[in-house]
Amino acid sequence: MKALVFAAGLGTRLRPLTDHQPKALVPVGGVPMLERVIGRLKAAGFDEITVNVHHFGQQIIDFLQAKQNFGLTIHVSDERNQLLDTGGGILKARPYLDGNEPFLVHNADIMTDIDLGAIYRNHVESQADATLLVSQRETSRYLLFDANGRMQGWMNKSTGEVLPPELDLKATTFTPLAFSGVHVISPKIYRWMGQTPWTGKFSIIPFYVATCHQAHIQSYQPQQMNFFDVGKIETLHKAEKWLESHSEY
Repeated sequence: MKALVFAAGLGTRLRPLTDHQPKALVPVGGVPMLERVIGRLKAAGFDEITVNVHHFGQQIIDFLQAKQNFGLTIHVSDERNQLLDTGGGILKARPYLDGNEPFLVHNADIMTDIDLGAIYRNHVESQADATLLVSQRETSRYLLFDANGRMQGWMNKSTGEVLPPELDLKATTFTPLAFSGVHVISPKIYRWMGQTPWTGKFSIIPFYVATCHQAHIQSYQPQQMNFFDVGKIETLHKAEKWLESHSEY
């Protein structure tokens, strides 16, 4: 089973912790966030992992080597020359991810206690192009899903912007859900990548919005989930507090 871990971010929200180290190596409860994600992926059965690098990228490469790749097959997708954002990162890593099996994508700065194997199996059984972990948490930007859990668009609650612009929120009822930084993707999604504007540097969410009426992009919402965006100082501290009573994580 394959996975991609996004570890290339600049970590601006974690400064000064990221002034001299990559965000992915910032410890959460004494353990680097990258190590926590790789450990959970390994426990769920993922044995081939790609890690993308940019900011202090050599530190991550050295860290993986020092840990002997955690006993896994680990590839490094090198973005040190240009940070490619989430969509561009998935496209850049295509040589390691393409093939006949889906791959799971996990942000290094996301901590969640969901069953990673369960979302992967759900994706395989549904034969979707992409399965997105979502929740009903408060945010300003939401993905919009129909009654069947299929993505239909995006909205910014603060500004009222809706994409695609022709989406009629009054005529149809959509469920707004927040993306939670974990998704499972079938390699057939690459058929829509690699051509303008989906080449070079681009974000995966606008790509999903633009292709959701062609591709089958679905939601995955567990009944219960603890979720922390540890890419922010205040949430990092909340996660560490949570870990004090959840040593099994």
